[in-house]
Amino acid sequence: MKVAIVGGVRIPFARANGAYNEASNQDMLTAALTALVNRYGLKGQAVGEVAAGAVIKHSRDWNLARESTLGSGLHPTTPAYDLQRACGTSLSAVAQLANRIDRGEIDCAIAGGADSASDVPLSYSKNLQRTVLSLSRGKSWADKLATIGDLRPWDIAPAHPGVGEPRTGLSMGQHCEEMAKEWQIGRKEQDELALASHKNAAAAWLSGFYADLVVEYQDLKRDNNVRGDTSMEKLAALRTAFDASPAGTLTAGNSSPLTDGAAAVLIATEKWARERNLPVQAYLTFSETAAVDFVGMAGTKEGMLMAPAYAVPRMLDRASLKLQDFDLYEIHEAFAAQVLCTLKAWESENYCRNRLGRNEALGKIDRARMNPKGSSVALGHPFAATGARIVATLAKQLAERGSGRGLISICAAGGQGVTAILER
Repeated sequence: MKVAIVGGVRIPFARANGAYNEASNQDMLTAALTALVNRYGLKGQAVGEVAAGAVIKHSRDWNLARESTLGSGLHPTTPAYDLQRACGTSLSAVAQLANRIDRGEIDCAIAGGADSASDVPLSYSKNLQRTVLSLSRGKSWADKLATIGDLRPWDIAPAHPGVGEPRTGLSMGQHCEEMAKEWQIGRKEQDELALASHKNAAAAWLSGFYADLVVEYQDLKRDNNVRGDTSMEKLAALRTAFDASPAGTLTAGNSSPLTDGAAAVLIATEKWARERNLPVQAYLTFSETAAVDFVGMAGTKEGMLMAPAYAVPRMLDRASLKLQDFDLYEIHEAFAAQVLCTLKAWESENYCRNRLGRNEALGKIDRARMNPKGSSVALGHPFAATGARIVATLAKQLAERGSGRGLISICAAGGQGVTAILER
């Protein structure tokens, strides 16, 4: 596969319950798509397909991608569909659309994602749900009053969406705490990675790197979670977030924050791009997904966020590459500990032999090449938007270099992972 990455655009990522408090998934995704349409002169044109999604969705979002497409300035005959693979949503969208382009079914497409941790759907009791439905079916006022009489005061209290994995009841942070203990990843290591993420992101903003990747939205001009002035001392002063015991290591400072935002990326055949005098920043050449048994249903239990540890080596084998054959590594920072666990797994001969079925360890990577423009701990993590954010960021870096190869690795809820290779 060799599919052109033309470029991407996103709105600034905002901490939840702040700048985008009143914005919906559709509002934000429409803004990102519109910015992409304007950037590449696509207004009034039909593209082959739009694929996008959100993880935290209201029932009104059932046709999110299509509704956002209709509001983006693209020709209304542009088809669109929703998909969702937790944090890997928009990278999965890129991979799916790239496969269609590679097979010659379409010549261009847009992948994207949006998520609001501010505008979350609230759920109510089953009894209230049944009562409301019965009210709508009631034929007389007597029927309706009898139905209301079944309600109890506690039935009306809303419940916030659960953050735990359905199979375990543990949150992603709690699962990552388990991984940190298993892999003996200390607090200092995590804070060091978080500090590097903030420093790199702040430097990238200062240098103007994000100037053409991010468009102003609702008076916000840049990601508002980046802390260029943070320090190891400030990070060390934070309380642990998921394990209050002395053994806890994950904090708000070394974890990605709840974030609102949206991102989109344009991909195409090289011919389609050249005919329109559009740039080709890089090419998507390989992608891979994996899932791990984090519950222990089939025997050996694996860390919930370890799926990229499996997906990457499978992808490397197909590409006939080694882990060290990359100029850049964009590894999504759901938590600093999750990144460090994955790197340590690849460095472990025992893990690579017994879990990955390899003859030797994959080895170390050059940390200076990892997330040089910051990643999710600093920039924020609107779940479904992160993949498109990373693809656009890596493609631009490769374009600026003039050549090179980059690895993308994203862990996702449910014990899944999505990975890809970009080249120029």
